[in-house]
Amino acid sequence: MALTLASAAALLREHHLLREIIQGDMWTDDASRIDAADVPFAAITYDTRKVAEGTLLCCKGRFKAEYLDGIDAKGLQAYMAETDYSSVTRAPGLIVNDSRKAMSLLSAEFYGRPQDELTLIGITGTKGKTTTAYFTQAMLGAISGGRAALFSSVDNCLDGRTYVESDLTTPESMDAFRMMREAVDNGMRYLVMEVSSQAYKVDRVYGLDFDAAAFLNISPDHISPIEHPTFEDYLYCKRQLITHTRSLVLGADCAHADLLREDAALAGVPVVTFATDQSAPEVATADFLATADPEAPSRYVFSAHGRTLGACGLTMEGEFNAANAAAAIALIDSVGGTVGEPAFEALAQVRISGRMEHFEAGNIVAYVDYAHNYVSSKTLSEFVLDKYRGRNPRIVVVTGSVGDKAIDRREGIIRGVEPYADRIILTSEDTVKERMIDILHEMQGYVTNPQVSTSIELDRAKAIEDAVADARAHADRLTVLLIIGKGEEQWIKVDGRHAPYEGDGHVIRRLLGIGEPASR
Repeated sequence: MALTLASAAALLREHHLLREIIQGDMWTDDASRIDAADVPFAAITYDTRKVAEGTLLCCKGRFKAEYLDGIDAKGLQAYMAETDYSSVTRAPGLIVNDSRKAMSLLSAEFYGRPQDELTLIGITGTKGKTTTAYFTQAMLGAISGGRAALFSSVDNCLDGRTYVESDLTTPESMDAFRMMREAVDNGMRYLVMEVSSQAYKVDRVYGLDFDAAAFLNISPDHISPIEHPTFEDYLYCKRQLITHTRSLVLGADCAHADLLREDAALAGVPVVTFATDQSAPEVATADFLATADPEAPSRYVFSAHGRTLGACGLTMEGEFNAANAAAAIALIDSVGGTVGEPAFEALAQVRISGRMEHFEAGNIVAYVDYAHNYVSSKTLSEFVLDKYRGRNPRIVVVTGSVGDKAIDRREGIIRGVEPYADRIILTSEDTVKERMIDILHEMQGYVTNPQVSTSIELDRAKAIEDAVADARAHADRLTVLLIIGKGEEQWIKVDGRHAPYEGDGHVIRRLLGIGEPASR
Protein backbone atom coordinates (compact mmCIF):
# COMPACT_ATOMS: atom_id res chain seq x y z
CA MET A 1 0.00 0.00 0.00
CA ALA A 2 1.35 3.43 -0.99
CA LEU A 3 2.35 5.78 1.82
CA THR A 4 0.11 8.84 2.21
CA LEU A 5 -0.15 11.56 4.82
CA ALA A 6 -3.16 9.75 6.29
CA SER A 7 -1.47 6.35 6.47
CA ALA A 8 1.75 7.93 7.78
CA ALA A 9 -0.19 9.62 10.57
CA ALA A 10 -1.95 6.37 11.45
CA LEU A 11 1.36 4.49 11.56
CA LEU A 12 3.03 7.08 13.77
CA ARG A 13 0.00 7.20 16.07
CA GLU A 14 0.09 3.39 16.39
CA HIS A 15 3.68 3.65 17.64
CA HIS A 16 2.85 6.54 20.00
CA LEU A 17 5.09 8.93 18.08
CA LEU A 18 2.60 11.39 16.58
CA ARG A 19 1.96 14.60 18.53
CA GLU A 20 -0.26 16.40 16.00
CA ILE A 21 -0.46 17.52 12.38
CA ILE A 22 0.13 21.21 11.73
CA GLN A 23 -0.59 23.20 8.57
CA GLY A 24 -0.61 26.95 8.82
CA ASP A 25 -2.86 27.90 11.74
CA MET A 26 -4.56 24.49 11.84
CA TRP A 27 -3.50 21.96 14.45
CA THR A 28 -5.26 18.61 14.22
CA ASP A 29 -5.21 14.92 15.08
CA ASP A 30 -7.40 14.17 12.07
CA ALA A 31 -5.44 13.74 8.85
CA SER A 32 -8.65 13.91 6.78
CA ARG A 33 -8.80 17.65 7.49
CA ILE A 34 -5.64 18.08 5.39
CA ASP A 35 -6.09 18.53 1.64
CA ALA A 36 -4.77 15.60 -0.42
CA ALA A 37 -4.18 13.49 2.71
CA ASP A 38 -4.79 10.32 0.69
CA VAL A 39 -2.46 11.24 -2.21
CA PRO A 40 0.56 8.88 -2.23
CA PHE A 41 3.98 10.39 -1.69
CA ALA A 42 6.15 10.21 -4.81
CA ALA A 43 9.45 10.29 -2.90
CA ILE A 44 10.92 10.32 0.59
CA THR A 45 14.18 11.95 1.68
CA TYR A 46 16.04 13.49 4.60
CA ASP A 47 18.02 15.80 2.30
CA THR A 48 16.32 19.10 1.41
CA ARG A 49 18.42 19.26 -1.77
CA LYS A 50 16.59 16.19 -3.07
CA VAL A 51 13.06 17.47 -2.51
CA ALA A 52 10.92 17.35 -5.64
CA GLU A 53 7.21 17.27 -6.44
CA GLY A 54 5.34 15.01 -4.03
CA THR A 55 8.17 14.49 -1.51
CA LEU A 56 7.87 13.61 2.16
CA LEU A 57 10.82 15.25 3.93
CA CYS A 58 12.10 13.73 7.19
CA CYS A 59 13.77 16.41 9.31
CA LYS A 60 16.26 14.74 11.63
CA GLY A 61 19.27 15.65 13.70
CA ARG A 62 20.35 19.28 13.91
CA PHE A 63 17.82 20.45 11.36
CA LYS A 64 17.42 24.21 10.94
CA ALA A 65 14.41 26.17 9.68
CA GLU A 66 16.55 27.95 7.09
CA TYR A 67 17.08 24.62 5.31
CA LEU A 68 13.45 24.99 4.18
CA ASP A 69 13.95 28.32 2.40
CA GLY A 70 12.28 27.99 -1.02
CA ILE A 71 11.14 24.44 -0.32
CA ASP A 72 7.50 24.96 -1.36
CA ALA A 73 8.59 25.87 -4.89
CA LYS A 74 10.24 22.45 -5.14
CA GLY A 75 6.95 20.68 -4.53
CA LEU A 76 7.24 19.57 -0.91
CA GLN A 77 4.10 17.57 -0.09
CA ALA A 78 4.66 17.15 3.67
CA TYR A 79 7.38 17.01 6.29
CA MET A 80 7.97 15.02 9.47
CA ALA A 81 9.81 16.74 12.31
CA GLU A 82 10.03 17.22 16.03
CA THR A 83 9.54 20.97 15.46
CA ASP A 84 6.72 22.97 13.88
CA TYR A 85 8.00 24.63 10.68
CA SER A 86 4.66 26.15 9.56
CA SER A 87 6.27 29.59 9.61
CA VAL A 88 8.54 28.66 6.69
CA THR A 89 6.46 26.19 4.64
CA ARG A 90 2.83 25.76 3.60
CA ALA A 91 3.24 21.97 3.57
CA PRO A 92 1.59 20.03 6.41
CA GLY A 93 3.87 18.77 9.13
CA LEU A 94 3.71 15.47 11.01
CA ILE A 95 5.02 16.57 14.41
CA VAL A 96 6.55 13.65 16.32
CA ASN A 97 8.23 12.83 19.60
CA ASP A 98 11.24 11.13 17.99
CA SER A 99 12.16 11.91 14.39
CA ARG A 100 14.68 9.08 13.99
CA LYS A 101 12.23 6.40 15.08
CA ALA A 102 9.55 7.97 12.91
CA MET A 103 11.88 8.10 9.89
CA SER A 104 12.67 4.40 10.18
CA LEU A 105 8.98 3.43 10.30
CA LEU A 106 8.00 5.77 7.46
CA SER A 107 10.89 4.63 5.26
CA ALA A 108 9.98 0.97 5.69
CA GLU A 109 6.40 1.69 4.68
CA PHE A 110 7.34 3.90 1.73
CA TYR A 111 9.53 1.15 0.28
CA GLY A 112 6.86 -1.51 0.81
CA ARG A 113 8.38 -3.22 3.86
CA PRO A 114 11.13 -5.02 1.88
CA GLN A 115 12.39 -6.62 5.10
CA ASP A 116 9.35 -8.92 5.02
CA GLU A 117 10.57 -10.37 1.71
CA LEU A 118 14.10 -11.12 2.98
CA THR A 119 15.64 -13.48 5.50
CA LEU A 120 17.51 -11.00 7.69
CA ILE A 121 20.72 -11.84 9.52
CA GLY A 122 22.30 -9.29 11.89
CA ILE A 123 25.81 -9.41 13.33
CA THR A 124 27.21 -7.39 16.21
CA GLY A 125 30.31 -7.47 18.40
CA THR A 126 33.39 -5.38 19.05
CA LYS A 127 35.52 -7.24 16.53
CA GLY A 128 34.86 -9.69 13.71
CA LYS A 129 31.57 -8.27 12.41
CA THR A 130 32.83 -7.63 8.90
CA THR A 131 34.60 -10.96 8.47
CA THR A 132 31.62 -12.89 9.84
CA ALA A 133 29.28 -10.97 7.54
CA TYR A 134 31.39 -11.76 4.47
CA PHE A 135 31.69 -15.42 5.46
CA THR A 136 27.93 -15.66 5.95
CA GLN A 137 27.05 -13.91 2.72
CA ALA A 138 29.51 -16.00 0.70
CA MET A 139 28.13 -19.27 1.98
CA LEU A 140 24.50 -18.18 1.62
CA GLY A 141 25.27 -17.05 -1.91
CA ALA A 142 26.71 -20.47 -2.71
CA ILE A 143 23.63 -22.32 -1.50
CA SER A 144 21.03 -19.90 -2.94
CA GLY A 145 22.35 -19.28 -6.41
CA GLY A 146 23.92 -15.94 -5.52
CA ARG A 147 20.83 -14.44 -3.90
CA ALA A 148 22.45 -13.03 -0.76
CA ALA A 149 22.87 -9.28 -0.18
CA LEU A 150 25.27 -7.58 2.24
CA PHE A 151 25.49 -4.40 4.32
CA SER A 152 28.95 -4.04 5.86
CA SER A 153 31.41 -1.42 7.02
CA VAL A 154 33.53 -2.16 3.95
CA ASP A 155 31.06 -2.74 1.12
CA ASN A 156 27.37 -3.05 0.34
CA CYS A 157 26.20 -5.67 -2.15
CA LEU A 158 22.62 -5.56 -3.42
CA ASP A 159 22.74 -8.07 -6.26
CA GLY A 160 24.95 -10.87 -4.92
CA ARG A 161 27.96 -9.91 -7.04
CA THR A 162 28.58 -6.12 -7.19
CA TYR A 163 30.33 -4.58 -4.16
CA VAL A 164 30.22 -0.82 -3.57
CA GLU A 165 32.14 0.95 -0.79
CA SER A 166 29.89 1.80 2.14
CA ASP A 167 29.73 4.98 4.22
CA LEU A 168 28.49 3.57 7.53
CA THR A 169 28.70 0.21 9.29
CA THR A 170 24.90 0.19 9.45
CA PRO A 171 23.21 2.50 6.91
CA GLU A 172 20.88 5.31 7.92
CA SER A 173 17.39 3.79 8.20
CA MET A 174 15.99 5.42 5.06
CA ASP A 175 19.00 4.31 3.03
CA ALA A 176 18.78 0.81 4.49
CA PHE A 177 15.15 0.31 3.46
CA ARG A 178 15.80 1.80 0.03
CA MET A 179 18.68 -0.62 -0.48
CA MET A 180 16.60 -3.52 0.85
CA ARG A 181 13.95 -2.72 -1.76
CA GLU A 182 16.62 -2.70 -4.47
CA ALA A 183 17.97 -6.02 -3.19
CA VAL A 184 14.49 -7.58 -3.29
CA ASP A 185 13.91 -6.22 -6.78
CA ASN A 186 17.24 -7.80 -7.76
CA GLY A 187 15.95 -11.19 -6.62
CA MET A 188 17.80 -11.39 -3.31
CA ARG A 189 16.42 -13.78 -0.69
CA TYR A 190 18.88 -13.07 2.13
CA LEU A 191 20.40 -9.95 3.64
CA VAL A 192 23.40 -10.15 5.96
CA MET A 193 24.14 -6.92 7.79
CA GLU A 194 26.51 -5.62 10.41
CA VAL A 195 24.63 -3.96 13.25
CA SER A 196 26.67 -1.38 15.14
CA SER A 197 26.04 -0.05 18.63
CA GLN A 198 25.32 3.33 17.03
CA ALA A 199 22.60 1.70 14.92
CA TYR A 200 20.60 1.23 18.12
CA LYS A 201 21.88 4.40 19.78
CA VAL A 202 20.42 6.55 16.98
CA ASP A 203 17.61 4.21 15.85
CA ARG A 204 18.91 3.25 12.41
CA VAL A 205 17.27 -0.18 12.79
CA TYR A 206 14.18 0.86 14.73
CA GLY A 207 11.27 -1.48 14.03
CA LEU A 208 13.51 -4.05 12.32
CA ASP A 209 13.50 -7.68 13.47
CA PHE A 210 16.06 -10.29 12.41
CA ASP A 211 15.55 -13.95 11.63
CA ALA A 212 18.91 -14.73 13.23
CA ALA A 213 21.60 -12.62 14.87
CA ALA A 214 25.13 -13.13 16.16
CA PHE A 215 26.66 -11.51 19.22
CA LEU A 216 30.32 -12.29 18.68
CA ASN A 217 32.17 -10.64 21.58
CA ILE A 218 32.32 -7.47 23.62
CA SER A 219 35.09 -5.25 24.97
CA PRO A 220 35.34 -1.48 25.58
CA ASP A 221 35.26 0.61 22.38
CA HIS A 222 33.60 3.72 20.97
CA ILE A 223 33.76 5.45 24.36
CA SER A 224 33.62 9.21 23.86
CA PRO A 225 31.32 12.17 24.48
CA ILE A 226 29.82 11.86 20.99
CA GLU A 227 29.41 8.07 20.93
CA HIS A 228 28.94 6.12 24.18
CA PRO A 229 29.73 7.86 27.47
CA THR A 230 30.47 4.55 29.21
CA PHE A 231 31.11 0.89 28.45
CA GLU A 232 27.76 0.12 30.08
CA ASP A 233 26.01 2.29 27.50
CA TYR A 234 27.98 0.68 24.66
CA LEU A 235 27.04 -2.82 25.80
CA TYR A 236 23.43 -1.83 26.46
CA CYS A 237 23.03 -0.56 22.90
CA LYS A 238 24.50 -3.73 21.44
CA ARG A 239 22.25 -5.87 23.65
CA GLN A 240 19.19 -4.46 21.88
CA LEU A 241 19.88 -6.82 18.98
CA ILE A 242 19.01 -9.78 21.22
CA THR A 243 15.44 -8.64 21.78
CA HIS A 244 14.97 -8.02 18.05
CA THR A 245 15.89 -11.45 16.68
CA ARG A 246 14.20 -14.82 16.48
CA SER A 247 17.37 -16.75 17.32
CA LEU A 248 20.77 -15.85 18.76
CA VAL A 249 24.27 -17.10 17.96
CA LEU A 250 26.56 -16.26 20.88
CA GLY A 251 30.32 -16.44 21.29
CA ALA A 252 30.81 -19.11 23.94
CA ASP A 253 33.59 -17.14 25.61
CA CYS A 254 31.93 -13.73 25.17
CA ALA A 255 32.31 -11.40 28.13
CA HIS A 256 29.04 -10.84 30.02
CA ALA A 257 27.60 -13.98 28.40
CA ASP A 258 25.40 -14.62 31.45
CA LEU A 259 23.71 -11.25 31.01
CA LEU A 260 23.23 -11.85 27.29
CA ARG A 261 21.67 -15.25 27.98
CA GLU A 262 19.34 -13.61 30.51
CA ASP A 263 18.30 -11.08 27.84
CA ALA A 264 17.57 -13.93 25.43
CA ALA A 265 15.62 -15.92 28.03
CA LEU A 266 13.44 -12.92 28.92
CA ALA A 267 12.70 -12.39 25.21
CA GLY A 268 12.09 -16.10 24.55
CA VAL A 269 14.96 -16.22 22.06
CA PRO A 270 16.78 -19.57 21.63
CA VAL A 271 20.59 -19.48 21.90
CA VAL A 272 23.33 -21.54 20.27
CA THR A 273 27.05 -20.99 20.89
CA PHE A 274 30.21 -21.08 18.80
CA ALA A 275 33.91 -21.35 19.60
CA THR A 276 37.21 -22.84 18.43
CA ASP A 277 38.90 -25.86 19.96
CA GLN A 278 41.66 -23.52 21.17
CA SER A 279 39.25 -21.50 23.29
CA ALA A 280 39.08 -21.81 27.07
CA PRO A 281 38.17 -25.32 28.33
CA GLU A 282 34.82 -24.16 29.68
CA VAL A 283 33.60 -23.41 26.14
CA ALA A 284 34.80 -26.65 24.55
CA THR A 285 31.18 -27.85 24.50
CA ALA A 286 30.04 -25.04 22.20
CA ASP A 287 27.27 -26.02 19.80
CA PHE A 288 29.29 -25.00 16.72
CA LEU A 289 33.01 -25.65 16.82
CA ALA A 290 36.00 -24.93 14.57
CA THR A 291 38.81 -27.44 15.19
CA ALA A 292 42.31 -26.71 13.86
CA ASP A 293 43.83 -29.34 11.57
CA PRO A 294 47.31 -30.02 13.04
CA GLU A 295 48.58 -31.17 9.65
CA ALA A 296 47.49 -28.13 7.66
CA PRO A 297 47.86 -24.51 8.84
CA SER A 298 44.73 -22.39 8.43
CA ARG A 299 42.60 -25.49 7.77
CA TYR A 300 39.70 -26.22 10.13
CA VAL A 301 37.13 -28.92 10.67
CA PHE A 302 33.69 -27.52 11.48
CA SER A 303 31.12 -29.37 13.55
CA ALA A 304 27.62 -28.73 14.86
CA HIS A 305 26.33 -30.34 18.03
CA GLY A 306 29.12 -32.89 17.84
CA ARG A 307 28.50 -33.81 14.18
CA THR A 308 31.15 -33.01 11.56
CA LEU A 309 29.83 -30.75 8.80
CA GLY A 310 32.97 -30.38 6.70
CA ALA A 311 36.41 -28.83 6.50
CA CYS A 312 38.23 -26.16 4.55
CA GLY A 313 41.23 -23.87 4.60
CA LEU A 314 40.69 -20.18 5.27
CA THR A 315 42.34 -17.41 3.29
CA MET A 316 41.66 -15.22 6.31
CA GLU A 317 44.31 -16.32 8.79
CA GLY A 318 44.06 -16.68 12.55
CA GLU A 319 42.05 -18.55 15.15
CA PHE A 320 39.78 -15.52 15.54
CA ASN A 321 38.72 -15.86 11.91
CA ALA A 322 38.05 -19.57 12.41
CA ALA A 323 35.72 -18.52 15.23
CA ASN A 324 34.06 -16.03 12.85
CA ALA A 325 33.56 -18.85 10.35
CA ALA A 326 31.96 -21.03 13.04
CA ALA A 327 29.61 -18.14 13.87
CA ALA A 328 28.69 -17.79 10.19
CA ILE A 329 27.90 -21.50 9.93
CA ALA A 330 25.73 -21.28 13.06
CA LEU A 331 23.83 -18.32 11.57
CA ILE A 332 23.11 -20.18 8.35
CA ASP A 333 21.94 -23.20 10.31
CA SER A 334 19.68 -20.93 12.38
CA VAL A 335 17.80 -19.77 9.28
CA GLY A 336 17.44 -23.29 7.89
CA GLY A 337 20.36 -23.30 5.47
CA THR A 338 22.39 -26.42 4.72
CA VAL A 339 26.14 -25.97 5.04
CA GLY A 340 27.64 -28.49 2.65
CA GLU A 341 30.44 -28.66 0.10
CA PRO A 342 29.38 -25.62 -1.98
CA ALA A 343 29.27 -23.47 1.16
CA PHE A 344 32.70 -24.61 2.33
CA GLU A 345 34.17 -23.96 -1.12
CA ALA A 346 32.83 -20.41 -0.94
CA LEU A 347 34.07 -19.96 2.63
CA ALA A 348 37.59 -20.97 1.63
CA GLN A 349 37.74 -18.26 -1.04
CA VAL A 350 36.65 -15.27 1.05
CA ARG A 351 39.15 -12.43 1.03
CA ILE A 352 38.36 -8.97 2.37
CA SER A 353 40.49 -6.06 1.26
CA GLY A 354 42.20 -4.49 4.26
CA ARG A 355 41.41 -7.39 6.60
CA MET A 356 44.35 -9.66 7.39
CA GLU A 357 45.95 -8.98 4.02
CA HIS A 358 49.30 -10.74 3.98
CA PHE A 359 52.36 -9.78 1.90
CA GLU A 360 55.90 -11.21 1.79
CA ALA A 361 59.09 -10.11 0.07
CA GLY A 362 62.56 -11.14 1.17
CA ASN A 363 62.99 -10.56 4.89
CA ILE A 364 59.74 -8.59 5.11
CA VAL A 365 56.30 -9.86 6.05
CA ALA A 366 53.51 -7.27 6.14
CA TYR A 367 49.93 -7.44 7.37
CA VAL A 368 47.40 -4.76 6.49
CA ASP A 369 44.46 -4.94 8.85
CA TYR A 370 41.65 -2.81 10.20
CA ALA A 371 42.68 -3.47 13.84
CA HIS A 372 41.84 -0.24 15.61
CA ASN A 373 41.32 -0.91 19.32
CA TYR A 374 42.97 -2.73 22.22
CA VAL A 375 41.53 -6.19 21.61
CA SER A 376 42.02 -6.30 17.85
CA SER A 377 45.57 -4.88 17.92
CA LYS A 378 46.58 -7.24 20.75
CA THR A 379 45.03 -10.25 18.98
CA LEU A 380 46.84 -9.44 15.74
CA SER A 381 50.17 -8.91 17.53
CA GLU A 382 49.87 -12.22 19.37
CA PHE A 383 48.97 -14.00 16.16
CA VAL A 384 52.03 -12.84 14.20
CA LEU A 385 54.38 -13.43 17.14
CA ASP A 386 53.09 -16.98 17.51
CA LYS A 387 53.20 -17.67 13.77
CA TYR A 388 56.76 -16.41 13.28
CA ARG A 389 58.17 -17.15 16.73
CA GLY A 390 60.66 -19.67 15.33
CA ARG A 391 62.21 -16.94 13.15
CA ASN A 392 62.75 -14.44 16.01
CA PRO A 393 60.92 -11.59 14.24
CA ARG A 394 61.20 -7.88 14.76
CA ILE A 395 57.73 -6.32 14.83
CA VAL A 396 57.20 -2.79 13.50
CA VAL A 397 53.74 -1.25 13.86
CA VAL A 398 52.34 1.61 11.78
CA THR A 399 49.25 3.02 13.44
CA GLY A 400 47.28 6.07 14.49
CA SER A 401 43.85 6.71 15.98
CA VAL A 402 40.79 8.68 14.96
CA GLY A 403 40.11 12.18 16.18
CA ASP A 404 37.08 13.53 18.04
CA LYS A 405 35.68 10.12 19.05
CA ALA A 406 36.61 6.69 20.45
CA ILE A 407 39.23 8.35 22.60
CA ASP A 408 39.74 5.13 24.56
CA ARG A 409 41.37 3.59 21.49
CA ARG A 410 44.47 5.78 21.74
CA GLU A 411 45.78 4.13 24.85
CA GLY A 412 44.17 0.82 23.91
CA ILE A 413 46.07 0.45 20.65
CA ILE A 414 49.37 1.18 22.38
CA ARG A 415 48.63 -1.29 25.18
CA GLY A 416 47.67 -3.84 22.54
CA VAL A 417 50.89 -3.66 20.52
CA GLU A 418 53.57 -2.42 22.94
CA PRO A 419 54.37 -5.81 24.56
CA TYR A 420 55.19 -7.23 21.13
CA ALA A 421 56.57 -4.31 19.12
CA ASP A 422 60.18 -3.29 18.54
CA ARG A 423 59.14 -0.03 16.92
CA ILE A 424 55.90 1.95 16.65
CA ILE A 425 55.50 4.55 13.90
CA LEU A 426 52.56 6.82 14.64
CA THR A 427 50.77 8.34 11.68
CA SER A 428 47.60 10.02 10.46
CA GLU A 429 44.08 8.68 10.80
CA ASP A 430 40.70 10.35 10.31
CA THR A 431 39.93 13.54 12.20
CA VAL A 432 37.42 16.38 12.11
CA LYS A 433 38.33 19.03 14.68
CA GLU A 434 41.15 17.54 16.75
CA ARG A 435 44.70 18.11 15.56
CA MET A 436 46.20 14.79 14.51
CA ILE A 437 49.64 15.73 15.79
CA ASP A 438 48.16 16.17 19.28
CA ILE A 439 46.53 12.74 19.12
CA LEU A 440 49.80 11.10 18.07
CA HIS A 441 51.75 12.85 20.82
CA GLU A 442 49.14 11.56 23.29
CA MET A 443 49.58 8.02 21.97
CA GLN A 444 53.36 8.34 22.14
CA GLY A 445 52.99 9.27 25.80
CA TYR A 446 51.34 5.91 26.54
CA VAL A 447 54.47 3.99 25.49
CA THR A 448 56.28 3.03 28.69
CA ASN A 449 58.68 0.31 27.53
CA PRO A 450 62.10 1.93 26.90
CA GLN A 451 62.98 -0.92 24.51
CA VAL A 452 60.24 0.17 22.11
CA SER A 453 61.29 3.02 19.83
CA THR A 454 58.65 5.45 18.59
CA SER A 455 58.43 8.12 15.93
CA ILE A 456 55.75 10.30 14.36
CA GLU A 457 55.24 10.74 10.62
CA LEU A 458 52.00 12.50 9.65
CA ASP A 459 52.20 11.44 6.00
CA ARG A 460 50.75 7.91 6.16
CA ALA A 461 52.36 6.67 2.94
CA LYS A 462 55.73 8.05 4.14
CA ALA A 463 55.24 6.27 7.49
CA ILE A 464 54.84 2.94 5.68
CA GLU A 465 57.90 3.77 3.57
CA ASP A 466 59.84 4.37 6.80
CA ALA A 467 58.72 0.98 8.12
CA VAL A 468 59.87 -0.78 4.95
CA ALA A 469 63.20 1.08 5.05
CA ASP A 470 63.61 0.01 8.68
CA ALA A 471 63.04 -3.62 7.70
CA ARG A 472 65.55 -3.42 4.85
CA ALA A 473 68.10 -1.91 7.22
CA HIS A 474 67.80 -5.11 9.30
CA ALA A 475 68.13 -7.49 6.36
CA ASP A 476 69.73 -10.18 8.54
CA ARG A 477 66.45 -10.69 10.43
CA LEU A 478 62.78 -11.16 9.63
CA THR A 479 60.70 -8.02 10.15
CA VAL A 480 56.92 -8.22 10.43
CA LEU A 481 55.14 -4.98 9.61
CA LEU A 482 51.68 -4.42 11.09
CA ILE A 483 49.96 -1.61 9.20
CA ILE A 484 46.71 -1.15 11.03
CA GLY A 485 43.64 1.04 11.39
CA LYS A 486 42.67 2.04 7.85
CA GLY A 487 42.30 -1.27 6.08
CA GLU A 488 41.40 -0.79 2.42
CA GLU A 489 40.17 2.81 2.73
CA GLN A 490 41.61 5.02 -0.01
CA TRP A 491 40.95 8.27 1.78
CA ILE A 492 41.85 9.96 5.04
CA LYS A 493 39.45 12.39 6.67
CA VAL A 494 41.27 15.69 7.22
CA ASP A 495 39.37 18.49 8.95
CA GLY A 496 36.20 16.49 8.39
CA ARG A 497 36.68 16.11 4.63
CA HIS A 498 37.85 13.10 2.67
CA ALA A 499 41.33 13.54 1.22
CA PRO A 500 42.53 11.04 -1.39
CA TYR A 501 44.98 8.42 -0.08
CA GLU A 502 46.68 5.61 -1.96
CA GLY A 503 45.57 2.97 0.55
CA ASP A 504 47.71 0.90 2.94
CA GLY A 505 47.57 -2.24 0.80
CA HIS A 506 48.43 -0.36 -2.38
CA VAL A 507 51.35 1.41 -0.69
CA ILE A 508 52.87 -1.82 0.62
CA ARG A 509 52.38 -3.57 -2.71
CA ARG A 510 54.18 -0.73 -4.48
CA LEU A 511 57.06 -0.70 -2.01
CA LEU A 512 57.51 -4.49 -2.07
CA GLY A 513 57.03 -4.79 -5.83
CA ILE A 514 53.92 -6.98 -5.54
CA GLY A 515 51.24 -6.72 -8.23
CA GLU A 516 47.66 -5.79 -7.53
CA PRO A 517 45.17 -8.68 -7.11
CA ALA A 518 42.53 -9.41 -9.71
CA SER A 519 39.28 -7.49 -9.23
CA ARG A 520 36.56 -9.23 -7.28
